Amino acid sequence: MPEARPEEPDADLRMVELVFPDVTSHYGSLYGGNALAAMGKAAFVAATRRSRKAVVMAASQRVDFRSQIHNGEVMELIGRVEKVGTTSLTVAVELWAENLTTGERRRSGQGSFVMVAVDANGRPQPVDGEAA
Repeated sequence: MPEARPEEPDADLRMVELVFPDVTSHYGSLYGGNALAAMGKAAFVAATRRSRKAVVMAASQRVDFRSQIHNGEVMELIGRVEKVGTTSLTVAVELWAENLTTGERRRSGQGSFVMVAVDANGRPQPVDGEAA
C-alpha cells in the first residue's frame, strides 16, 4: 500500500472548543475576553499556516459580538486570511455557537486581526520569500 501523504490544509481554518463553566459568567455565558482570546488564537493559526513564519498580533480591528455562547455549547471559530501584505496578514474570524442537543447554530461574533510575521529578534520579516 502506498504511503499516505498529508493533504494541504483548507483555505479556511476551523477550530472547535466546548464551553465549560470555568470560562462562563454567573449568567452561564462565555466571557467576552475568553471569546476574544479564542478568536486571536484562530487568527494566529490561520496566519501561521499561510505564512509558515512566526507571527504576532499587531491589531484587532473591529470585533463584534452578536449573541451569547452558553455553557455546554460548542464554540466554532472559522479563520480566513483575507489580505497578505509585505510583512502582515489580515485574518477574518467568525465565531459560531452550536447547541449539541438541538443542532441549532448561530453566528455569535466576528472580527478582523492583523498578524505580522517576525524573525528571531521580533522584527517584521516578509511574509513571502526570504527575510531581507
